[in-house]
Amino acid sequence: MSILARDIMTGGAECIGVNETLEQAARKMKDLDVGSLPICGEDNRLKGMLTDRDIVVRCLADGGDPKSTKAGDLAQGKPVTIGADDTVEEAIRTMQQHQVRRLPVIDGHDLIGMLSQADIARNYPEDRVGELVEFISY
Repeated sequence: MSILARDIMTGGAECIGVNETLEQAARKMKDLDVGSLPICGEDNRLKGMLTDRDIVVRCLADGGDPKSTKAGDLAQGKPVTIGADDTVEEAIRTMQQHQVRRLPVIDGHDLIGMLSQADIARNYPEDRVGELVEFISY
């Protein structure tokens, strides 16, 4: 039987709203001790991902003001996600294909958690963890 994303994800992912500022996002990242947050719209649907690097490179380095720049301004394209009932192998393929280390986990249209490379490594057969890291690393 395959391990599903919902079985090993970190639940209760907190979003940053599209209309919240990057300053608010940075504060939330600090408080939660995370380097990225899902960006959610007023409809609670996932609009993208925001990383601490995005704040630095796409706002601060370009002379932007994190007190007035909205998180939604940095949401680009369709976010890469994994379905709650997708297998860990599918998650690994998705991470490898898109060169990401964490994926929002979606059940229908609802964000229910985050699946990180570390979540997979902790729950993957010990003899295959090296293979996992090799697949995802870039």
